[in-house]
Amino acid sequence: MFNLQRNEENPILSPDPNSIWESEAAFNGSVVRLWFTTHMVYRAISSRITWHGEDLNVSTIGYANSYDSIHFGNRRQLIYPEKDWEEFGCEDPRVTRLNGKFYIFYTALSGYPFNSDNIKVAVATTRDFKTIDSKKLVTPFNAKAMALFPGHVGGKMAAVLSVDTDKPPAKICLAFFDNEDQIWSADYWKKWQENIHEHTLPLLRSSADQVEVGAAPIKTNSGWLLVYSYIKNYKDGSGEREFGVEAVLLDLQDPTKIIGRTPASMIKPRDDYETKGLVPDIVFPSGALIKGNELFVYYGGADKVVAVAHGDLNRLLKYYMLPWGSAANWVKDFDYRKGEVKLERSSANPILEPRPEVSWEAKAVFNPAVVSLGNKIHLLYRAMAEDSTSYVGYASTTDGVKIDQRLKQPVFVAGAEASGQRVRISAEDPRISRIDDTLYMCYTAYDGRLPRVSLTSIKVQDFLNQNWNWTLPVLISPEGMDDKDACLLPGKIKGKYAVFHRLNNRICLDYVSNLKFKKGTELKGNVIMDIRPDKWDNVKIGIAGPPIDVGNAWLLLYHGVSQPGNVYKVGCALLDHKDPQKVLARMDYPIFEPKARYELDQGQVHNVVFPCGAAVKGDRLLVYYGGCDQVIGVASVDLKELIKETRKYPV
Repeated sequence: MFNLQRNEENPILSPDPNSIWESEAAFNGSVVRLWFTTHMVYRAISSRITWHGEDLNVSTIGYANSYDSIHFGNRRQLIYPEKDWEEFGCEDPRVTRLNGKFYIFYTALSGYPFNSDNIKVAVATTRDFKTIDSKKLVTPFNAKAMALFPGHVGGKMAAVLSVDTDKPPAKICLAFFDNEDQIWSADYWKKWQENIHEHTLPLLRSSADQVEVGAAPIKTNSGWLLVYSYIKNYKDGSGEREFGVEAVLLDLQDPTKIIGRTPASMIKPRDDYETKGLVPDIVFPSGALIKGNELFVYYGGADKVVAVAHGDLNRLLKYYMLPWGSAANWVKDFDYRKGEVKLERSSANPILEPRPEVSWEAKAVFNPAVVSLGNKIHLLYRAMAEDSTSYVGYASTTDGVKIDQRLKQPVFVAGAEASGQRVRISAEDPRISRIDDTLYMCYTAYDGRLPRVSLTSIKVQDFLNQNWNWTLPVLISPEGMDDKDACLLPGKIKGKYAVFHRLNNRICLDYVSNLKFKKGTELKGNVIMDIRPDKWDNVKIGIAGPPIDVGNAWLLLYHGVSQPGNVYKVGCALLDHKDPQKVLARMDYPIFEPKARYELDQGQVHNVVFPCGAAVKGDRLLVYYGGCDQVIGVASVDLKELIKETRKYPV
């Protein structure tokens, strides 16, 4: 394990009782070195004063400098509340030199009591640390700890920032700017936030943990080194919070690509100045620099003082920065309990990828419906064109992994008139079920405004002959309601059809006498499974594919979204065979979660495994899924073992 060595003279900066503005604390120092001088900006906390009618300790930003990067002097107050968007304090600066000037990003507090609505990022610029040339409010949303990269990336200015720190889960994100003005452009941030998942680095190991940006990135020959804060047990109360300092290495040309990361903390609270202070047991990285071959990390100790620790940079990069693939495997497997049953991904994954030369599926292929007919497994997958319109494509496999056939044209295109309404222009996330001699396909019909469930069908023989004679689709979910993740049970219950779907982020099951679904007879929404705030599926849930008949029960795989991290995982439940509205058992842990690069960060949506169908082959259950909304993979598990394990968790 790589451990940073504390400096013998720690803490290197402490509160000054003779200066009211920094008499209570001086911590979280950020540094930049130019020529022979190391400049530090740090958070200072005043003694108790009356401020805007409140009795407060007010945070401002101080400055100090040093020639040896250890002994700092010439301290003075540099940034203090002047604007209405910072009138209750300025906290936790990060400084970078770029384009001949210094950019100091800091946390601006616009209201009191402090909450996620009044805590945002601001920036100040200076050329000499004597005069502040400008101040701007940067983010229109809750964020902290922003820092510029000390160099252009692909011709753009680049930044890293922590988002939603005060309404976890926090996310460490990247942003790229064509010019300086974009940094504080509200229009830029509005568009950026709409696709925040595309900008997030997948660093969380557990939904109970928290991550925050530490120091401004450092450029090395191996990549951009980002030192950050990793806090275990931050959210769920399952154990004491544990603050640590970790590092991740990002690609020089494309920092969205992770090269490697440290598998554990490089330093944890130990000494008195880290365990005793305004907030005990904290080491919080806020600055870093390289001198010779040494990496120096500056950190706040117990929200009271500034300390520094160092380590051999080459040793860190060569021996302790695990390649991202192995690091990802390590962190995902680390918390597994002995004896847990898990899906095992195929080494041939991804088994289907987009075809750039085929327009209707040039952007992505993912989330396949699955049906076994004859000696083949047939996949009806969601395909996306460059304009983001979705179609349904076809592929088949005999051995369950190798694709034998893949058609050049879509087999289903939405847009026909049905039930007096216009079916939506995109056909997304199909699920297919066989009842007698007919295959029924539910899919999400989407026109860019509101997703609804649509149903169509085809005769088995037409399907096998590839005569795509689908019936006219009909919208079956409630009008005006966001409804997705639907399928028919592959068999009737007391003469009725059982339809699964998702309303209000919960799994519903409705019985219907027929499938005509005239206006006013749409699905209602009888909830059979809800989210579990205290477990991994704490945000939303929806079925994976149609339940599988296992003799005396129905085996249901479902996806659940975990926070923090917004991670899509796969769970398992058993439903009563005679009345699947009754849930018999439901596992406490996920049986599958993102681990491979094509599931973590190589696609449209990070941290996603999303199955829409499964097939039984021999004694194995083959589960087909979309990775990162980009490609298709397959994973398998011993079916009997999975059923046996699920029964251990009766509802």
